[in-house]
Amino acid sequence: MNTEMSIIIPAYNEEENIELIVEELEKVVNKLNISYELVFVDDGSKDKTWNKISKIGENNKNIKGIKFSRNFGKESAIFAGLNYAKGKCCAVIDSDLQHPPETLIEMYGFWKNGYDVIEGIKLERGKENKLYKWFSKLFYKLMSISTKVDMEKTSDFKLLDRKAVDEIIALPEKNMFFRAMSSWVGFKTITVGYQVQERAAGNSKWSTFGLIKYAIRNIVSFSTAPLQIVTFLGLLFLVFTIFLGIHSLYKYFSGQALGGFTTIILLQLITGSITMLSLGIIGMYISAIYDEVKNRNRYIVEKSVNIMDN
Repeated sequence: MNTEMSIIIPAYNEEENIELIVEELEKVVNKLNISYELVFVDDGSKDKTWNKISKIGENNKNIKGIKFSRNFGKESAIFAGLNYAKGKCCAVIDSDLQHPPETLIEMYGFWKNGYDVIEGIKLERGKENKLYKWFSKLFYKLMSISTKVDMEKTSDFKLLDRKAVDEIIALPEKNMFFRAMSSWVGFKTITVGYQVQERAAGNSKWSTFGLIKYAIRNIVSFSTAPLQIVTFLGLLFLVFTIFLGIHSLYKYFSGQALGGFTTIILLQLITGSITMLSLGIIGMYISAIYDEVKNRNRYIVEKSVNIMDN
């Protein structure tokens, strides 16, 4: 294995940023004076992202790329990049330059000093709308509670030793949350802080609905905490019904009138809401199980450039 560092770059409709990210990353690896490869993963882009990747790859054998047959999602793109990467260490970085490439120099230094997982930690989240920031905070708070790992400032910006990469790509599950899985595998870990940069060009490809779907899928794939919520709600309602039962019996034996209609309606609303919420949560896990047992490929590669040269 002659490649020192592989840098995986997932890209979806990022035609304006491809040349920029290549230029910035090559500055970094030239400073480090190491052998490298840039592994682009085009996640089914509808613009000229793949044309830019393949054109650059024709003139530079260090630029490698694979193109998905359709959009399979960022997690699949990261996994594919790790699967095709040949470096002794592998970094994952966004294609929009919000992850500062020069931070890789510090990460590489920690790797050379014996660290296996170097986690990029956001010192600030950058400019985000209030709804997005609130939802992100809630999502990572839930993930932190369920995984027992502080994930509120984590990101996909990481550098991993080959042994950590091999353990991740060996995992059989299809729906994988890379941001949490890199912590789950363990090994000697350290964090590196960075400032989130403005996008070099273009706009974010994430919609509010897409983020909600992404969050739910990752919580379900990595944690059973929502199932514990069902149990908690059941116990809470059990305590409530015991107190209500005692209250009702007291009213009955003391000869006081009981407002039965209001009580019945409230009980039906509460039990109905809890039942539907519980069924919804259980349904999400059944759906996740269904996706896993189908055992479909995480992604389908339509085209590649320079991959056969590995």
